[in-house]
Amino acid sequence: MELAILGGAPVRKVPFPPWPVYGEEEERSLREVLESGSWGGYNGKVEELESAFAELHQVRHAISCANGTVALEATLRALGIGCGDEVIVPPFTFIATATSVLLCHAAPMFADIDAATLNLSPAAVETAITPRTKAIIAVHFGGLPADVDALRRIAERHKLALIEDAAHAHGARWRGVPVGNFGSAGTFSFQAFKLATSGEGGIIVTNDSDLAARLWSYCNQGRRKGAGWYEHFTLGSNYRLTGFQAAILCAQLRKLPEQSRIRKENVHYFRRHLRAIPGLTMPEDDPRADRQPYYLVTLRYDPSQFDGISRDLFLRALQAEGIPAQRTYPYPLYRNPVFSRPPCRCGAWKAPQDYTSLFLPESEKVCRDGIWLEHSLFLGAQKDVEDILAACEKIQRHASALVRLEQREETIQQSDALGSR
Repeated sequence: MELAILGGAPVRKVPFPPWPVYGEEEERSLREVLESGSWGGYNGKVEELESAFAELHQVRHAISCANGTVALEATLRALGIGCGDEVIVPPFTFIATATSVLLCHAAPMFADIDAATLNLSPAAVETAITPRTKAIIAVHFGGLPADVDALRRIAERHKLALIEDAAHAHGARWRGVPVGNFGSAGTFSFQAFKLATSGEGGIIVTNDSDLAARLWSYCNQGRRKGAGWYEHFTLGSNYRLTGFQAAILCAQLRKLPEQSRIRKENVHYFRRHLRAIPGLTMPEDDPRADRQPYYLVTLRYDPSQFDGISRDLFLRALQAEGIPAQRTYPYPLYRNPVFSRPPCRCGAWKAPQDYTSLFLPESEKVCRDGIWLEHSLFLGAQKDVEDILAACEKIQRHASALVRLEQREETIQQSDALGSR
């Protein structure tokens, strides 16, 4: 059977389950807000969402906000992080984890990730601490909780704040305890592809009542709960979630447990059968992470098992077979130009690393050989998973044909480069 990229029939011709998933429950909840006449951030659905989210993660407080980036920024500001401070972050994550630090005029200190989990390496965090360090942001990447036991010990020993960036990890648990309970606060995103979504939105969870009050005030223009509408006590902004967003999310949260169960079954089936395909590896689950929602499944690609074809050509072939896989981040965060300029002009800001020459090997490697399968691919039937596996096997069997394609394309590129001189 010829590869689809070379003109053959693809393994899969039907789409995978769509995302987001919605239905009558979301419509009914939205209509309640519409007909209430109270559409903004003080609609009762907002409080309903915050209560449900706090219950899901077994925390005392949940403060909703405009998006996951704001959630991180507000948390840093509420913890007093500012100019001259450093915050340790991983370089393999969405940019908001690090730019939220810049928005507070603090400096990100990049520490490498663990090769298996893709989360912050506790050993790398230890070596990244300086006298200016004030906090650690641990990302629960792909839905797998970071080693919060080790990271919390480090934070407590050095008197640092620990912030859990749980944008991928709605409902995840570590040793039976939901994420968001291990640091000063945990932040979540409701962006369009997140595990519970309202298109945009975010929420912060914490067990610290004083911190919760500061967070609420910052997201509500410096007000205090119970005080007058035109009484403002601290600097803040309007970072509220709307009633419409909260209405959708209340319904989305009720779907989350069953969706997580389906993804878990399908991902476990996928992992078992992937072992028969050399050159594509997926790490085993950490038994301490006794519940994870599998926001992303990250594979590592070994070209030597596919006749040497590049990861990107493998992905093109996989996509042609009807599997919407994609490569990981193109490079670690520190290579983005935004980090080459100070975020303020006060003179106190100082980059703790030369970002332009920084090279953290595990982060570099996964950007080079990583492949992502998004969570919606695992929300359907077992047949969907079998199609992914069949497409990978098909490409491996016919990899030699792709070697010739890659050689032709390289010859054309070289010719075009010579012609443009």
